Amino acid sequence: MRYSTVVPAKFISRPNRFIAHVELGGVDTVVHVKNTGRCKELLVPGCTVYLEKSESPARKTPYDLIAVEKGDLLINMDSQAPNKVAAEWIRAHGEIFPGITLLRPEFTYGKSRFDFYVEFSGRKMFVEVKGCTLESGGHAKFPDAPTERGVKHLTELADILRHGHRAEDGTPYECGILFLIQMKGCRKFSPNVETHPQFGIALKAARDAGVKIFVYDCKVTPDTLVHDAPVPLEI
Repeated sequence: MRYSTVVPAKFISRPNRFIAHVELGGVDTVVHVKNTGRCKELLVPGCTVYLEKSESPARKTPYDLIAVEKGDLLINMDSQAPNKVAAEWIRAHGEIFPGITLLRPEFTYGKSRFDFYVEFSGRKMFVEVKGCTLESGGHAKFPDAPTERGVKHLTELADILRHGHRAEDGTPYECGILFLIQMKGCRKFSPNVETHPQFGIALKAARDAGVKIFVYDCKVTPDTLVHDAPVPLEI
């Protein structure tokens, strides 16, 4: 995926989850933060951030904060980006999804809503997507804060497989979860059990139920985010 009109700025502060103060062209400017997570290890006063200019002149915040430099790493922290990249990832990986005939985002099944529903070669799969921005020493982890919503998604995927849910034509549903690491340079990925033990338990249970777990990193520039290579999973 590609952004339009991206400019660098210097991060000053983040008074709440939705906005930040940055120095842009020597002026203290209020911008929208496209990630409601804590991101305390990323948004450090004085760090370089990247902003996308809004196409709406009527907006109170003329820019969106989408990426940040952390040492030698450039990390995309736009929480809306992973789903866009995931759609590109699904279409690009014919070895995983051969002969795609349907790719539908935001698909409701029963009381659940999953990021994608894919039909390919007579198979049907629900795919949930999680973007990862937390890294330490080349080790990527998810989540960066407790996520009951994330546990719920894993449990719902596992239950579909445990109970043998099938489509109307009798085809058994398959389930997968894609973790997109929004940076390069990570050697491994694991659930962040220190921050949210229940998520780690739920991920193991989902794997044991047959949920496919995919982990890929991304090539990042200030104005692009592209899925790249698989990263080893430790669970």
